[in-house]
Amino acid sequence: MITHSKVVLDEDDIIGVEGVLRSGLLAQGKNVSSLEDEFASFIGVNHAVAVSSGTAALHLSLLALGIANGSEVIVPSFVCTALLNAVYYLKATPIVVDIDPGTYNISADQVKRAVSAKTGAIIVPHMFGLPADMDGILSLGVPVIEDCAQSVGAKYNEKYTGSLGIMSVFSLYATKMLCAGEGGLVLSNDIEVIERVRDLRDYDERESYAVRHNYKLTDMQAALGRSQLAKLPQFIRKRQKIAGIYNNGLSGGVPRIPMSAEGKEHIYYRYVIPVDDPIALIKGMMKKGIECRRPVFKPLHKYLNLSGYTRTEQAWSMAVSIPIYPSLTQSDAHEIVGAIRAVLKI
Repeated sequence: MITHSKVVLDEDDIIGVEGVLRSGLLAQGKNVSSLEDEFASFIGVNHAVAVSSGTAALHLSLLALGIANGSEVIVPSFVCTALLNAVYYLKATPIVVDIDPGTYNISADQVKRAVSAKTGAIIVPHMFGLPADMDGILSLGVPVIEDCAQSVGAKYNEKYTGSLGIMSVFSLYATKMLCAGEGGLVLSNDIEVIERVRDLRDYDERESYAVRHNYKLTDMQAALGRSQLAKLPQFIRKRQKIAGIYNNGLSGGVPRIPMSAEGKEHIYYRYVIPVDDPIALIKGMMKKGIECRRPVFKPLHKYLNLSGYTRTEQAWSMAVSIPIYPSLTQSDAHEIVGAIRAVLKI
């Protein structure tokens, strides 16, 4: 079976975690601090705070911006429910908008229409590794939180995603670009919001009481994250090479594959193709020993019983995510191309 996603680990990763285990210092410590410094340096941002998950990173980012009951937060529909959860944790109101059909990212035009006096933040996920239209969104003057759970290492006008908004969040989940098992980071150049995040991450041994959280990352996870970060450029090159095989092998048969646009570097966290019958393709590929999946299980507007999201509806009704990860071989990639063409009869 060629799986849809796969954790990519090597001996360096094991040695890094083993060193922490042998030290006996397992909780938040020196490795967490080092991961924060190294990650901020890589992205080109002054400050980073490591936390227990990408969702925790979103939650603390919104808290640090003062989002609360009465605030509105703009989010796209074609995304996982973590964004919705983080907004609801604060009793704020999610304003769900449609996407750009050419990239599957949040639409800057739709965001502009949705901005109101109550808008406290815009969460901009860079879906599947392709940067969103940041210029159009940043020009609106509303605080932007970049959701880089799928785009660490992608560039927008020569700058890494995560360095453009007032804050950015990253995920270290097992099958993300960088694996720590679980974990996340909040990045910002604004020291005030970062200090709020740092304060809210841990509740213990404080002079005054406030509601805080237990969102710390362990040194075991941080050691693995550091080891993975050192290999990120290599991981990206391998993903882009596999994507090149898909681009060539599927051209002329599978239309409208979202591709890199001018000023945007795609790092292919996912390789998504639109087909008329995604369920048939998923089932047909499974019979050939290849696991494919929907890239988004269910759009947010469907959970909330909202209507009018025609672009998201079309994307969801057609999109299939095919295997792509650094340990996938070129032979595997060619086999996947052949299987897709056979199932689709193209």
